[in-house]
Amino acid sequence: MESAGAGRGSGGPGDRRIWIDGRLVPWAEATVHVLSHSHQRGSLIFDFMSVHETPRGAAVFRLRDHVARFLRSAELVGLPLAQGAAEIESATLASVRANPGASAVKLSAYLPSIEVDVVPADERVSLAVAAYDSARDVLAPKGIRGPRKPTLRVWIEKELRNRREDIVPPQAKVAANYVSPMVAKWRARRRGYDEILLIDERGCVAEGPTTNVFLVDRQGTLRTPGERHVLLGVTRASILAIAKHDGIPVFEGDVRPEELFAASEVFLTGTTAVVWPVASVDDRPIGGGEPGPLGLRLRRRFEEVTSGRDPDFLHWLSFVDA
Repeated sequence: MESAGAGRGSGGPGDRRIWIDGRLVPWAEATVHVLSHSHQRGSLIFDFMSVHETPRGAAVFRLRDHVARFLRSAELVGLPLAQGAAEIESATLASVRANPGASAVKLSAYLPSIEVDVVPADERVSLAVAAYDSARDVLAPKGIRGPRKPTLRVWIEKELRNRREDIVPPQAKVAANYVSPMVAKWRARRRGYDEILLIDERGCVAEGPTTNVFLVDRQGTLRTPGERHVLLGVTRASILAIAKHDGIPVFEGDVRPEELFAASEVFLTGTTAVVWPVASVDDRPIGGGEPGPLGLRLRRRFEEVTSGRDPDFLHWLSFVDA
Protein backbone atom coordinates (compact mmCIF):
# COMPACT_ATOMS: atom_id res chain seq x y z
CA MET A 1 0.00 0.00 0.00
CA GLU A 2 1.11 3.54 -0.64
CA SER A 3 1.61 6.17 2.00
CA ALA A 4 -0.89 8.97 2.25
CA GLY A 5 1.21 11.52 0.42
CA ALA A 6 4.60 12.28 -1.12
CA GLY A 7 7.49 11.15 1.04
CA ARG A 8 10.34 13.61 1.72
CA GLY A 9 13.41 12.39 3.53
CA SER A 10 15.27 9.24 4.44
CA GLY A 11 16.16 7.15 7.43
CA GLY A 12 14.01 5.09 9.75
CA PRO A 13 11.44 5.72 12.46
CA GLY A 14 14.24 6.27 14.97
CA ASP A 15 14.53 9.86 13.78
CA ARG A 16 10.84 10.61 14.30
CA ARG A 17 9.42 12.55 17.23
CA ILE A 18 5.83 12.40 18.43
CA TRP A 19 4.04 15.30 20.08
CA ILE A 20 2.50 14.15 23.38
CA ASP A 21 0.83 16.55 25.78
CA GLY A 22 2.88 19.52 24.66
CA ARG A 23 6.32 18.02 24.14
CA LEU A 24 8.09 16.12 21.39
CA VAL A 25 9.36 12.70 22.44
CA PRO A 26 11.40 10.15 20.45
CA TRP A 27 9.36 7.59 18.48
CA ALA A 28 10.50 4.65 20.66
CA GLU A 29 9.56 6.49 23.86
CA ALA A 30 5.97 7.23 22.81
CA THR A 31 4.54 4.44 24.96
CA VAL A 32 1.62 3.73 27.28
CA HIS A 33 1.22 1.07 29.97
CA VAL A 34 -0.28 -2.25 28.86
CA LEU A 35 -2.94 -1.90 31.58
CA SER A 36 -4.01 1.57 30.53
CA HIS A 37 -7.73 2.13 30.14
CA SER A 38 -7.61 2.85 26.42
CA HIS A 39 -5.49 -0.24 25.75
CA GLN A 40 -7.76 -2.52 27.77
CA ARG A 41 -11.16 -0.96 26.95
CA GLY A 42 -10.72 0.36 23.41
CA SER A 43 -11.56 3.95 24.43
CA LEU A 44 -8.90 5.64 22.30
CA ILE A 45 -10.19 8.03 19.65
CA PHE A 46 -8.19 9.02 16.60
CA ASP A 47 -8.14 10.80 13.28
CA PHE A 48 -5.85 10.45 10.28
CA MET A 49 -4.92 13.06 7.69
CA SER A 50 -2.48 13.49 4.83
CA VAL A 51 0.43 15.84 4.13
CA HIS A 52 1.24 16.92 0.57
CA GLU A 53 3.97 18.80 -1.25
CA THR A 54 2.84 21.97 -2.98
CA PRO A 55 4.64 24.90 -4.65
CA ARG A 56 4.38 26.67 -1.27
CA GLY A 57 5.83 23.77 0.68
CA ALA A 58 4.24 21.03 2.75
CA ALA A 59 0.53 21.35 3.55
CA VAL A 60 -1.91 19.36 5.64
CA PHE A 61 -5.09 18.52 3.73
CA ARG A 62 -8.31 19.75 5.33
CA LEU A 63 -6.74 20.08 8.77
CA ARG A 64 -9.68 22.00 10.26
CA ASP A 65 -12.17 19.39 9.06
CA HIS A 66 -10.15 16.51 10.50
CA VAL A 67 -9.77 18.29 13.84
CA ALA A 68 -13.50 19.05 13.91
CA ARG A 69 -14.23 15.36 13.31
CA PHE A 70 -11.73 14.43 16.04
CA LEU A 71 -13.47 16.72 18.52
CA ARG A 72 -16.82 15.24 17.51
CA SER A 73 -15.47 11.74 18.22
CA ALA A 74 -14.37 12.93 21.67
CA GLU A 75 -17.86 14.33 22.28
CA LEU A 76 -19.60 11.14 21.15
CA VAL A 77 -17.37 8.93 23.35
CA GLY A 78 -17.29 11.36 26.27
CA LEU A 79 -13.53 11.90 26.46
CA PRO A 80 -12.85 15.23 28.22
CA LEU A 81 -10.13 16.70 26.02
CA ALA A 82 -8.13 19.55 27.52
CA GLN A 83 -7.28 21.03 24.11
CA GLY A 84 -9.52 22.91 21.72
CA ALA A 85 -9.42 23.07 17.94
CA ALA A 86 -6.79 25.84 17.71
CA GLU A 87 -4.39 24.03 20.04
CA ILE A 88 -4.77 20.72 18.18
CA GLU A 89 -4.25 22.39 14.80
CA SER A 90 -1.12 24.13 16.12
CA ALA A 91 0.22 20.86 17.56
CA THR A 92 -0.38 19.13 14.21
CA LEU A 93 1.60 21.72 12.26
CA ALA A 94 4.38 21.65 14.86
CA SER A 95 4.58 17.87 14.60
CA VAL A 96 4.82 17.99 10.79
CA ARG A 97 7.57 20.64 11.00
CA ALA A 98 9.50 18.44 13.44
CA ASN A 99 9.29 15.41 11.13
CA PRO A 100 10.56 16.22 7.61
CA GLY A 101 9.25 13.77 5.04
CA ALA A 102 6.00 13.13 6.91
CA SER A 103 3.14 12.25 4.60
CA ALA A 104 0.53 11.40 7.23
CA VAL A 105 -0.59 12.63 10.63
CA LYS A 106 -2.48 10.60 13.22
CA LEU A 107 -4.19 12.27 16.16
CA SER A 108 -4.86 10.09 19.21
CA ALA A 109 -6.61 10.90 22.47
CA TYR A 110 -6.55 8.26 25.15
CA LEU A 111 -6.85 7.52 28.86
CA PRO A 112 -3.29 6.56 29.85
CA SER A 113 -3.98 5.66 33.49
CA ILE A 114 -4.09 2.10 34.78
CA GLU A 115 -7.71 1.30 35.56
CA VAL A 116 -9.74 -1.66 36.85
CA ASP A 117 -13.26 -0.37 36.12
CA VAL A 118 -14.94 0.27 32.80
CA VAL A 119 -15.37 3.89 33.95
CA PRO A 120 -11.94 5.38 34.70
CA ALA A 121 -11.22 6.86 38.12
CA ASP A 122 -8.60 9.10 36.52
CA GLU A 123 -10.28 11.03 33.69
CA ARG A 124 -7.08 12.70 32.46
CA VAL A 125 -6.84 12.39 28.64
CA SER A 126 -3.52 12.45 26.79
CA LEU A 127 -3.21 13.84 23.27
CA ALA A 128 -0.63 12.47 20.83
CA VAL A 129 0.16 13.80 17.36
CA ALA A 130 2.29 11.52 15.19
CA ALA A 131 3.60 12.79 11.83
CA TYR A 132 5.33 10.12 9.75
CA ASP A 133 5.57 8.44 6.36
CA SER A 134 3.59 5.20 6.26
CA ALA A 135 5.78 3.48 3.68
CA ARG A 136 9.13 4.39 5.23
CA ASP A 137 8.32 4.28 8.93
CA VAL A 138 5.66 1.56 9.23
CA LEU A 139 5.60 -0.72 6.19
CA ALA A 140 9.29 -0.89 5.23
CA PRO A 141 10.46 -2.04 8.70
CA LYS A 142 8.01 -4.94 8.33
CA GLY A 143 9.46 -5.83 4.92
CA ILE A 144 6.35 -4.61 3.07
CA ARG A 145 7.44 -2.90 -0.13
CA GLY A 146 6.32 -2.23 -3.68
CA PRO A 147 3.33 -0.49 -5.23
CA ARG A 148 -0.20 -1.23 -4.16
CA LYS A 149 -2.60 -3.18 -6.34
CA PRO A 150 -4.16 -1.11 -9.15
CA THR A 151 -7.64 -2.51 -8.44
CA LEU A 152 -9.42 -4.24 -5.57
CA ARG A 153 -11.21 -7.54 -5.17
CA VAL A 154 -14.05 -6.81 -2.75
CA TRP A 155 -16.36 -9.02 -0.67
CA ILE A 156 -19.69 -7.88 0.78
CA GLU A 157 -19.74 -8.94 4.43
CA LYS A 158 -22.89 -11.04 4.97
CA GLU A 159 -22.78 -11.78 8.71
CA LEU A 160 -21.60 -8.69 10.59
CA ARG A 161 -23.59 -5.50 10.12
CA ASN A 162 -22.11 -2.02 10.10
CA ARG A 163 -21.58 -0.20 13.40
CA ARG A 164 -24.99 0.51 14.89
CA GLU A 165 -25.83 4.02 16.05
CA ASP A 166 -27.76 2.72 19.07
CA ILE A 167 -24.47 1.44 20.54
CA VAL A 168 -21.69 3.82 19.46
CA PRO A 169 -22.43 5.93 16.38
CA PRO A 170 -20.44 5.09 13.25
CA GLN A 171 -19.36 8.74 13.15
CA ALA A 172 -17.10 8.15 16.18
CA LYS A 173 -13.55 7.17 15.28
CA VAL A 174 -13.03 5.16 18.45
CA ALA A 175 -10.81 2.08 18.57
CA ALA A 176 -13.59 -0.22 19.80
CA ASN A 177 -15.66 0.54 16.68
CA TYR A 178 -13.11 -1.20 14.46
CA VAL A 179 -13.05 -4.67 16.04
CA SER A 180 -16.00 -6.14 14.11
CA PRO A 181 -14.72 -4.80 10.75
CA MET A 182 -11.26 -6.17 11.61
CA VAL A 183 -12.69 -9.65 12.21
CA ALA A 184 -14.66 -9.56 8.96
CA LYS A 185 -11.81 -8.18 6.85
CA TRP A 186 -9.27 -10.60 8.29
CA ARG A 187 -11.58 -13.47 7.37
CA ALA A 188 -12.05 -12.11 3.85
CA ARG A 189 -8.31 -11.57 3.38
CA ARG A 190 -7.70 -15.24 4.14
CA ARG A 191 -10.12 -16.07 1.31
CA GLY A 192 -8.20 -13.93 -1.17
CA TYR A 193 -10.18 -10.68 -1.07
CA ASP A 194 -8.52 -7.29 -0.65
CA GLU A 195 -11.33 -5.41 1.06
CA ILE A 196 -14.85 -5.79 2.42
CA LEU A 197 -17.98 -3.70 2.30
CA LEU A 198 -20.25 -3.59 5.33
CA ILE A 199 -24.04 -3.63 5.19
CA ASP A 200 -26.28 -1.70 7.58
CA GLU A 201 -29.19 -3.24 9.50
CA ARG A 202 -31.57 -2.43 6.62
CA GLY A 203 -29.52 -4.41 4.12
CA CYS A 204 -28.12 -1.34 2.35
CA VAL A 205 -24.46 -0.83 1.51
CA ALA A 206 -22.69 1.24 4.18
CA GLU A 207 -18.89 1.47 3.86
CA GLY A 208 -15.58 -0.34 4.13
CA PRO A 209 -13.76 -0.66 7.48
CA THR A 210 -11.72 2.49 6.74
CA THR A 211 -13.17 3.65 3.42
CA ASN A 212 -16.31 5.03 1.82
CA VAL A 213 -17.76 3.53 -1.35
CA PHE A 214 -18.91 5.16 -4.60
CA LEU A 215 -20.46 3.74 -7.73
CA VAL A 216 -21.17 5.16 -11.15
CA ASP A 217 -24.51 4.06 -12.56
CA ARG A 218 -25.30 3.50 -16.23
CA GLN A 219 -26.58 7.08 -16.54
CA GLY A 220 -23.25 8.48 -15.34
CA THR A 221 -24.45 9.56 -11.88
CA LEU A 222 -21.97 9.28 -9.03
CA ARG A 223 -23.77 7.52 -6.15
CA THR A 224 -22.72 6.95 -2.54
CA PRO A 225 -24.49 5.86 0.67
CA GLY A 226 -25.95 8.69 2.75
CA GLU A 227 -24.37 9.95 5.95
CA ARG A 228 -26.55 8.25 8.56
CA HIS A 229 -24.81 4.86 8.64
CA VAL A 230 -21.27 5.75 7.60
CA LEU A 231 -18.22 7.48 8.96
CA LEU A 232 -18.16 11.02 7.63
CA GLY A 233 -15.05 10.57 5.53
CA VAL A 234 -13.15 13.75 4.69
CA THR A 235 -12.01 12.27 1.37
CA ARG A 236 -15.63 11.28 0.69
CA ALA A 237 -16.77 14.85 1.27
CA SER A 238 -13.92 16.15 -0.89
CA ILE A 239 -14.78 13.88 -3.83
CA LEU A 240 -18.43 14.94 -3.60
CA ALA A 241 -17.45 18.62 -3.57
CA ILE A 242 -15.05 18.24 -6.50
CA ALA A 243 -17.65 16.31 -8.49
CA LYS A 244 -20.32 18.96 -7.88
CA HIS A 245 -17.83 21.71 -8.75
CA ASP A 246 -17.08 19.95 -12.05
CA GLY A 247 -20.73 19.44 -12.93
CA ILE A 248 -20.85 15.69 -12.33
CA PRO A 249 -24.33 14.53 -11.20
CA VAL A 250 -24.26 13.21 -7.61
CA PHE A 251 -26.66 11.15 -5.49
CA GLU A 252 -26.38 10.52 -1.73
CA GLY A 253 -28.80 8.00 -0.26
CA ASP A 254 -29.60 4.31 0.03
CA VAL A 255 -27.51 2.00 -2.15
CA ARG A 256 -28.55 -1.63 -2.46
CA PRO A 257 -25.91 -4.34 -3.03
CA GLU A 258 -27.38 -5.20 -6.44
CA GLU A 259 -26.65 -1.64 -7.58
CA LEU A 260 -22.94 -2.37 -7.22
CA PHE A 261 -23.20 -5.35 -9.56
CA ALA A 262 -24.96 -3.25 -12.20
CA ALA A 263 -22.59 -0.28 -11.92
CA SER A 264 -20.19 0.77 -14.64
CA GLU A 265 -17.62 1.69 -11.98
CA VAL A 266 -17.10 1.18 -8.25
CA PHE A 267 -14.33 2.76 -6.21
CA LEU A 268 -13.39 3.30 -2.58
CA THR A 269 -12.16 6.53 -1.01
CA GLY A 270 -10.15 7.32 2.10
CA THR A 271 -7.11 9.23 3.30
CA THR A 272 -4.79 6.38 2.30
CA ALA A 273 -6.96 4.82 -0.42
CA VAL A 274 -7.62 8.23 -2.07
CA VAL A 275 -9.66 6.90 -5.06
CA TRP A 276 -9.11 3.14 -5.41
CA PRO A 277 -10.93 1.29 -8.24
CA VAL A 278 -12.79 -1.95 -7.55
CA ALA A 279 -12.40 -4.72 -10.16
CA SER A 280 -14.95 -7.14 -8.70
CA VAL A 281 -17.54 -7.45 -5.93
CA ASP A 282 -18.34 -10.96 -4.68
CA ASP A 283 -16.38 -12.27 -7.69
CA ARG A 284 -18.61 -10.40 -10.17
CA PRO A 285 -16.60 -8.11 -12.47
CA ILE A 286 -17.43 -4.42 -12.32
CA GLY A 287 -17.49 -2.81 -15.76
CA GLY A 288 -14.58 -4.33 -17.61
CA GLY A 289 -12.71 -5.15 -14.41
CA GLU A 290 -10.42 -2.16 -15.02
CA PRO A 291 -10.30 1.34 -13.52
CA GLY A 292 -13.15 3.40 -14.96
CA PRO A 293 -12.89 6.85 -16.57
CA LEU A 294 -14.81 8.81 -13.93
CA GLY A 295 -12.86 7.32 -11.04
CA LEU A 296 -9.58 8.05 -12.80
CA ARG A 297 -10.73 11.59 -13.56
CA LEU A 298 -11.66 12.23 -9.93
CA ARG A 299 -8.37 10.78 -8.73
CA ARG A 300 -6.46 13.19 -11.02
CA ARG A 301 -8.61 16.08 -9.84
CA PHE A 302 -8.01 15.13 -6.21
CA GLU A 303 -4.25 15.12 -6.84
CA GLU A 304 -4.51 18.59 -8.43
CA VAL A 305 -6.35 19.85 -5.35
CA THR A 306 -4.01 18.34 -2.76
CA SER A 307 -0.91 19.56 -4.61
CA GLY A 308 -2.19 23.14 -4.55
CA ARG A 309 -2.74 23.39 -8.32
CA ASP A 310 -6.46 24.23 -8.13
CA PRO A 311 -7.07 27.76 -6.82
CA ASP A 312 -10.73 26.99 -6.10
CA PHE A 313 -9.74 24.56 -3.36
CA LEU A 314 -6.64 26.21 -1.85
CA HIS A 315 -8.65 26.86 1.31
CA TRP A 316 -8.46 23.13 2.05
CA LEU A 317 -4.68 23.31 2.53
CA SER A 318 -3.00 24.37 5.79
CA PHE A 319 0.58 25.26 4.94
CA VAL A 320 3.09 24.08 7.48
CA ASP A 321 5.44 27.05 7.11
CA ALA A 322 2.83 29.73 6.44
